Amino acid sequence: MAEDRYSIWKRYIEEKLADFLPEAEQKSRILSEAMRYSLSAGGKRLRPLLLLEACSVCGGDAEKALPYACAVEFIHTYSLIHDDHPSMDDDDYRRGKLTNHKVFGDGMAILAGDGLLNSAFDVMMEDILPAAGRGEDVSFLLRAAYEISSSAGVRGMIAGQAADLQNTGNGYRQDAKFAGNLQGKRTTVRERCAAADSEAGAGTVREELSGGEEGREKMLLYIHKKKTGALIRAAVRAGALIAGASERQIAELTEYAENLGLAFQISDDILDVVGSEAEMGKRAGADQRLGKLTYPSVFGLEVSRRRLAEATERAVEAAARFGEDGGFLRCHTWWRDRLDGVHALIITWAYDTMNFKR
Repeated sequence: MAEDRYSIWKRYIEEKLADFLPEAEQKSRILSEAMRYSLSAGGKRLRPLLLLEACSVCGGDAEKALPYACAVEFIHTYSLIHDDHPSMDDDDYRRGKLTNHKVFGDGMAILAGDGLLNSAFDVMMEDILPAAGRGEDVSFLLRAAYEISSSAGVRGMIAGQAADLQNTGNGYRQDAKFAGNLQGKRTTVRERCAAADSEAGAGTVREELSGGEEGREKMLLYIHKKKTGALIRAAVRAGALIAGASERQIAELTEYAENLGLAFQISDDILDVVGSEAEMGKRAGADQRLGKLTYPSVFGLEVSRRRLAEATERAVEAAARFGEDGGFLRCHTWWRDRLDGVHALIITWAYDTMNFKR
């Protein structure tokens, strides 16, 4: 039953993504093409599906949550476009297709990402404002929209991306523009943070990197929690809020989402080490080449796999509290099998190794 619902919802999401995406003006038609190129590039649609399922298990009408589910996918796609950009990870392929900047150019790729991000807020406001005009209570919708918007901002994904950049290359990164501002000096993370004076990044980076290996672990958790986990967490919480969930339900779903997000990112870190380009749809070994903080680089593969299995089990246990109503949230085999093949293999391997119950 859960799988049938998954297939129906995924197809519905694909249709609504195309409907909700605004057409650009004729003179900027290429912008619309660039936005649609990445949005239609495939993917699991994990985040919008989680939002709809969280809404459903809390007794809400999942169809009413569709604008917010699509908004989450707009934000996720924008983040992938920017993440692939030469100024970030400089990837040529995503899901086996050329990345946005390789097809449309660097500048248009940035604008396509910006357009998707702004469209996410348009979609949510176009649902909220008419309801408010009819005198309906929209407080729960506003809370859901705020949950999604804050996860994408400087307290969420952007903060994680900034910390990731600041830690690339073992604490050093030669950024031409930034280096020019500092008379061309090669700058450490601490110097970059001091110059930027960023509350979201600087204080945290200065504090965590001063702690040696323990500091690296804390920074790694910070990056994963913000860069990957924030939007998954927001999707689940937003779905619950739209349904009018209780605080207990929201807390339990939050625990589920945080552990699922961590498991997903750890598996991504492992995949970069053990996966192939054919399996991943992009270059393997990119994290190592860039000198990024990852679970394998800090803990090694064996410990990383154990952490993956533990996070997976915690997510399953949290979802299981909803009993049969938990749908495919509670079924670890569902979302394990619905991940792309290599992620599924890694998670299966972790379960087999740790002898967790299925």
